[in-house]
Amino acid sequence: MKTTKQYSPLFKTIVLPNGIELNNRFVLSPMITNSSTIEGYVTGEDLAYAERRARSSPLQITGAAYIEEYGQLFEYGFSIDDDRSIEGLKQLAQAMKKDGSKAIIQLTHAGRFSKISLKDFGVVYGPSKMNLKSPVEHTVLSMSKRKIRHVIIQYADATRRAIKAGFDGVEISSAQRLLIQTFLSTYSNQRDDEYGAQNIENRSRFGIEVMEAVQKVIDEEAPDGFIFGFRGTPEETRGNEIGYSVEDFLYFMNRIMEVANIQYLATASWGRNIYKQTIRQGKFKHKFMNQVVYEHIAGRIPVMATGGINSPEKALEALQFSDMVGMSTPFVTEPDFVIKLKEGREDEINLGLSPEELADLAIPERAFKDIVELMDIGGSLSEVTRYELRKLYK
Repeated sequence: MKTTKQYSPLFKTIVLPNGIELNNRFVLSPMITNSSTIEGYVTGEDLAYAERRARSSPLQITGAAYIEEYGQLFEYGFSIDDDRSIEGLKQLAQAMKKDGSKAIIQLTHAGRFSKISLKDFGVVYGPSKMNLKSPVEHTVLSMSKRKIRHVIIQYADATRRAIKAGFDGVEISSAQRLLIQTFLSTYSNQRDDEYGAQNIENRSRFGIEVMEAVQKVIDEEAPDGFIFGFRGTPEETRGNEIGYSVEDFLYFMNRIMEVANIQYLATASWGRNIYKQTIRQGKFKHKFMNQVVYEHIAGRIPVMATGGINSPEKALEALQFSDMVGMSTPFVTEPDFVIKLKEGREDEINLGLSPEELADLAIPERAFKDIVELMDIGGSLSEVTRYELRKLYK
């Protein structure tokens, strides 16, 4: 069978700036299954899930691996915070790569959104002191300069572990209100030092120093062709409040690309159909977010669109202002999405889920604890399918 002609652009090869060739434009985007141990070690369920999706796309990115316990985003996510995690991560990388795909591990610090740190230690960190009421009333501790240096070192050390574990690359995420993004945001960052809110240069400093430290490790220790990716949210607004503008983000990207040899930028945000999100303020108001970013990057590195892409038609539409198409939830219930599309069997793509399919799909028993509520926001899977997933962890 042959690819239906209209979808052929999705199956053109793409060569990353470092020479790595990918045979189509699809990417398996980060998705935590919450199936690791409570200590953050990889389990057999993690491996089985990855193996079942090893042919889903030529570039695959893990869910968030936390670089320290104070930055843990999900209760049963996996860690990369000490050398004891390397052996399990090595098995995970092998499972993802077994059919020739490139395996990327996402390195994250949740900052003030680390509900697990709050539950276990009663503490969360951020750029500035904040008093918050959700999920319980608590104070966010302002990171000292010593703590900032500590976290930058942890990103570098996590990169070393990723290299030792055999991953083909790392992705640093500044998206969806993780720690790096909160430094960029005037809502979260009220500091008055060189990392503070006075100007975009200072607000960018922490993220730039993280990227610089990771690049140094890659230069010194990674094999040729190692992939360094970056994920970011191009605009932060909260009603009428502006955390940062897309102009700020484009400045941030320019600075990052001066210190880090990144191979792609993935755009991400909150809500439905993010790949079609429009800019909400500033000189680019009402223009498509991905169009603004894509035109600014101007072929320097590939841009990956994500968010709400759950059909061949949407994938093709997303490619208008991107070079790659990232999907996560569709691969949960339809790991063969790309295979079927390539073979001209798009009518057989099925994002539904029945209990009888769980074994074949290798979906873990307690899968998606805390995740289905995020799926509810994005709506990429039907309400019926989300209900079936919700039943797993209940």
